[in-house]
Parts: sequence; structure tokens; C-alpha cells
Amino acid sequence: MTPLDLMPAATTLGWLVQQVPDERLGDPTPCPEYAVGDLLDHIGGLALAFTAAAGKIDGPLTSSAPDPAATRLPADWRTRIPADLVALGAAWRDPAAWTGMSKAGGVSMPGEVTALVALDEIVVHGWDLAVAIGRPYEVEPDLLPPLHAFVSSFGADPATRGTIFGPIIAVPPTASALDQVLGLTGRDPGWSAPRR
Repeated sequence: MTPLDLMPAATTLGWLVQQVPDERLGDPTPCPEYAVGDLLDHIGGLALAFTAAAGKIDGPLTSSAPDPAATRLPADWRTRIPADLVALGAAWRDPAAWTGMSKAGGVSMPGEVTALVALDEIVVHGWDLAVAIGRPYEVEPDLLPPLHAFVSSFGADPATRGTIFGPIIAVPPTASALDQVLGLTGRDPGWSAPRR
């Protein structure tokens, strides 16, 4: 697989992080288990974990799955998380990151698979955050076909999908490429935040 450039999606997500006002931290997101603050903590954690994974580091950042909580957000989260996302994008620009074996969330995977997991996390959680706070969201078109192929590979069987994705949500065949990806990850592309 030809390495993809994760930097644009990572910087878009970083920009969204900067747009979150304090009063929205308790608001719901399309992830039923995460409020906005929890999602931000998850994004901060995944930025560090997948940067370490790109560098083939086997340690605390890559050896366990995250357990996000808004109470753990650092005081400087609006600057720290975007900077960590830029570091993630830069780390995956190294062709060596895409080779050999990597680890993330305690799971060892080929480097190119780990990169696709990172891309899925960035793109899907970017959408989660954008719709939760009412911001527009776009993804670079060249990232969507490989992401669609990746999420399609999990099929519809809950045993295969595990805890990674919810049940597939059917979307019309004419839906956008992003909406097709969202449906395959168990997201409802029509989700909108409750009115405040």
C-alpha cells in the first residue's frame, strides 16, 4: 500500500479541538459513551498512541486501550492536543512507519494496518466532534477510498466487528463517500446534537 498523508486530516481535527468552548464539554456526541470532553481526552490519547506506534515504540502509550474521561483533560488541551495531532501526522509521513509491525491499543498489527486504524480514528472522531459542536467537516477525498475499504473489511458480524464499531447503519448508495464510511462504522450520518 502506498503511504497516505494523514497530516491534513490530523490538522483538521486539531482545528476542531480548538473550536470547542468550555460550556460544550458535557454535550453529547454520536459516541453514546462519550460526552465532548471525554471525546477530547480520547483524541488526545490516540494522538500520542499512534505517534508512538509509527515510531515502533512498545510501551505504556501503545500497550493498552484508552479509558477516556473529561476529568483528565490537561489545562492546555486546546494547544496540546492539536500539537500532538500534528506530531502524529508527521510521524506517519515516514515511510518506515508503514513497514514492519506496530502496536496500538495493546494489539500488534502490520504498520500499514496501524496507519489505517489511525486514519479511521482521526476521520471518524473528527466527524463526531464536528457534529457535536455544530461545525462543518470535510475530509480529503483521496483518504476516503482506502478508509472505506478498511472499514468494509470488518463485515457485519458482531464477532468480527468486536467493540471497534457498532452495528452497520444502512445509508443510500447515493450518499457521500464520508457518509458511506460513517454508516460502516455504526454512525448515523444524520445525527445532530440536541438543541441547546
